[in-house]
Amino acid sequence: MTNTVGTAGLGRLSGRDDVRAAARDAMAGALAAFEPDAPVLVVSHFDADGLSAAAILIRALRQAGREADAFVVAKAESPWDPEVAARIATRAPGGLIVADLGTRPDPVLPGRPTLVIDHHVPTGEPEGAVTISGNGLDPEPTTALLAWWAAGALGDQADLLWLAAVGLIGDMAEGLDFPEMAEAQARWGKTALRDATALVNAPRRTAAADASPALRLLLGSDGPKRITKGEDADASALHAAKAEVRAAMEVAKRVPPAIGGDVALIVLDSPCQIHPLIAQQWRGRLKDKVVIAANVGYRPGWVHFAARSASGRDLIAFLAEHRPANADGRYGNGHAQATGGALRNADWNGFVRGLGFPKAEVEA
Repeated sequence: MTNTVGTAGLGRLSGRDDVRAAARDAMAGALAAFEPDAPVLVVSHFDADGLSAAAILIRALRQAGREADAFVVAKAESPWDPEVAARIATRAPGGLIVADLGTRPDPVLPGRPTLVIDHHVPTGEPEGAVTISGNGLDPEPTTALLAWWAAGALGDQADLLWLAAVGLIGDMAEGLDFPEMAEAQARWGKTALRDATALVNAPRRTAAADASPALRLLLGSDGPKRITKGEDADASALHAAKAEVRAAMEVAKRVPPAIGGDVALIVLDSPCQIHPLIAQQWRGRLKDKVVIAANVGYRPGWVHFAARSASGRDLIAFLAEHRPANADGRYGNGHAQATGGALRNADWNGFVRGLGFPKAEVEA
């Protein structure tokens, strides 16, 4: 039976202490079902929120004497892809924690004990998994903050609070609605946390999308200044990644949008994951439009795109209305005001024709 702690659990609780206690209880219950002598594998997204969540969970588990390791998805990967799931299975985990990758009805590894921690709009509940969801809470916690709350089941995690702050900043700019953010800023510094987040987020936007230097720093650092002031190879890699993304953005931000009805379409051609940043920039300038930034150069044979809007429109519902028949689980997930997806070239062509942009078709 699926055990969900979120909009059907956390969301009904009256106070923050109740929410944190429910997350801790869910974590404890999930770990009790894991094989005690086999490693816990934390499968996470490669952005600042996913990486910080993974670092919190792994550090807390190791501190508690449990063997734990990370599996960070690579560029354009999903743990639900058969080939990715097969690689995960070779790690022979005693249990999985799937963090910041969405909540879907199908399990990553059928029959393997699983804890899902996420804050995106769920597309279903994985059978047999324990789910900690922040979706529907107000304010909505990111995955890293949910992970920090949950990790309280393993002991006091005060020294890892800065990692939760990095996740909050990465997904919510500041996250000032959370007292945890104010506490982290007072202890580690607002500027240091913000600058560390920008560096941690940079590698996943590069052409190589290698987040391993960022994860190593999050696992081994006692605070954000170890990331911002570090001079080792991993810290240098983050600065180089940030410079690569900055250069790609300089080119992309000069691409004008095409306007059709209530949609603005910006077509980019870059190996870097800059389309969400471009969509966000134009969102503020085209406040009455659904802004779609599409990247035809990110992955051969596919068009990856980000959708944003300042109008309050439900973008997941908008994409559902225009969903191509062959779209898979990469399409239309995330948040009502920040979503996107990936479509094979032929499916993209049908999608943009339907939106009234036939000139945006690509070679199928």
